[in-house]
Amino acid sequence: MFGEFFKRLTTAAEAAPLDDGDARRALAALLVRVARADRDYAEAEMARIDRILAARYGLSPFEAAALRAEAEELEAAAPDTVRFTQAIKAAVPFEDRAAVVEALWQVVLADGRRDPEEDGLLRMTAKLLGINDRDSALARQRVEARGAG
Repeated sequence: MFGEFFKRLTTAAEAAPLDDGDARRALAALLVRVARADRDYAEAEMARIDRILAARYGLSPFEAAALRAEAEELEAAAPDTVRFTQAIKAAVPFEDRAAVVEALWQVVLADGRRDPEEDGLLRMTAKLLGINDRDSALARQRVEARGAG
């Protein structure tokens, strides 16, 4: 199951664009990866991921939790982060990627603290998505201002 998904991720740049389901899985797995970066995958982070997925894709709470559960397995099986960011870049226009970085910051800040491992992974991920450090910092500030951490 995951082998075919990863194959589509690695060939998506040369082939047809990913379908919406693959793009959803890639974003969900990236959210999980950021949450797990500090080796403390907190309940608050899981709940935040569920809310992000539900809002972004119009899912019920049950559907969002099911997508997150699938993403947890995908994230654990993925050899690197690049596959997920490439899939997102292929599916999300540049002007909308700041919202992806905001979602990542929401997960990082969900447990009430910024961990160096999460910061480092988010910084690398933002760059892989084509978002510079300044715009990532602005995304973080927007999240903090809303109290959505």
